[in-house]
Amino acid sequence: MSELQNLSERIDVLETRLAFQDDTIETLNKTITAQWQQIDSLTRQVAALGERLSEAESNAPGPVNEPPPHY
Repeated sequence: MSELQNLSERIDVLETRLAFQDDTIETLNKTITAQWQQIDSLTRQVAALGERLSEAESNAPGPVNEPPPHY
């Protein structure tokens, strides 16, 4: 009977570990999903800023790559 009780205790420990691991995996999955959404948003923002910079450079007065007046 002692061996059966020992096996039962080991199963209980494994089930407890599994439950904690499932919870940890779910938390990590949510964190990674949120991070990917933020990365996607930031990537779009950088692209939009790049477009705005290109527009501003093309609309800027004066020649392109002109050295400053103090040269």
